[in-house]
Formats: sequence, structure tokens, C-alpha cells
Amino acid sequence: MKKIVALTGAGISAESGFQTFRDAGGLWEKYPVEQVATPEGWDAAPNLVTDFYNGLRKQLLTAQPNDAHKILAALEKDFDVTVVTQNVDNLHERAGSSHVIHLHGELMKVTSSADPENPKYIRTLDDDEVIVPHGAKAPDGSLLRPYIVWFGEAVPLMSSASSEAEKADIFLVIGTSLNVYPAAGLINYVPRTAPIYVIDPKVVKIADSPRIHFLQTTATAGMRQLREELERMK
Repeated sequence: MKKIVALTGAGISAESGFQTFRDAGGLWEKYPVEQVATPEGWDAAPNLVTDFYNGLRKQLLTAQPNDAHKILAALEKDFDVTVVTQNVDNLHERAGSSHVIHLHGELMKVTSSADPENPKYIRTLDDDEVIVPHGAKAPDGSLLRPYIVWFGEAVPLMSSASSEAEKADIFLVIGTSLNVYPAAGLINYVPRTAPIYVIDPKVVKIADSPRIHFLQTTATAGMRQLREELERMK
């Protein structure tokens, strides 16, 4: 069974109505990165940061997986599929993808602010728990923080993602500009024999190569096209 590794970004979630961070009108225009997505911002104003992620979780409850998520999940019938996502939402899982690596953390999880990567303290919130109260504590007594990899923090799952990319027979880039590192560097781990499909309505700056195929369209339209292409390759 051939292995597909898909690197996904904000573009795949935007079509589900989940607000993105970087695009025009995105969240970074309303909330400075330094305030809500850095350890320093958390230390300075944990209640503000808690409110920001509470609002994102409420928004996520109303978002639904789109065709791009669903097609990617359905490919598991014929391929060994690993999704490496820069997104913090759970739309891939809700669409049915069974092997998802979240490079930047998971919005529906919380953890200890003193020891965030300790599995003992990482907890998935139920839908009725999306509003985390101010001052809520983890079992170790520290403040409960979002399980998000903030700017300036290490990306703990990068090595796992790199290992998956090295085994790819087909590599997909869906809805990401390849501007955010270290995630963008995953493309350098892909075997030279593997075709790469880049799906994005904007021009993605990447070295031109006969093995790189550009589908300059939305995530949903691009995945529909790609599904037909993969059918012919089977």
C-alpha cells in the first residue's frame, strides 16, 4: 500500500468557516501575536489568553469538516495516509482521519503551564467544557493553559513528522504557503522519487521541479481533482 503524507494548513480549515490567523481579516489583525500566542503573553495576561482560546473553541464547535477533509480521510481505504497539520482544530479527526500529527498543538486540549508536554497533564475537553474558567488549575497546581505550541516554543512532534515525510510515496501540500518553519521544511525530507502536489489558490513559492504539480485552487476543489488523479494511479 502506497504511503501518502499530507501537510495541511489554514487554507483547508478556512473553507469550514474556521477563522484563520494570517490572511487578510485574520485573527492576528485583531489580536497581536505577542499577546495571545507567546509564553510571554501568557505570563503577562493569562486571563486574556484563556478568553482568546475559549472564543476559538466556541467557533470550532460550529465548524464542520469540508470535502477536502473528507476526501483525505477517505483515501485511507486505498493508501496509508498520515496527515501532518499546522492547524490546531480537530476537523481532520472529525472527518475520519486516523493518523494526524498536530505540529502546533490541539485547541480542544489543555495542559499544565508548568509542564505542558507531560502526558499526565494533557486533557481533551468535552464540547461542554470549551469555556475554561479564569484561574483553572492543572493537577500539578499550575494554571491550566491551552495545549498549543506558541511562538518561541519548541515543536515537539517535528521529528515524528519528518520521519513520516521520509517514507512518503506521494506528498501533498494543502492550504499552506510554506512560509512557516519548521513545518515548511518537511518538504526537504520527501524522497526524490515521490511526486508532490501543491493545492492552494495563491502562488506557493517553491523550487520548480517536474515532480511538483500545482493545483492553484481551493482545498476542496483541489482534493476533488487529486482524487481523480490518484484513481488513475492505482
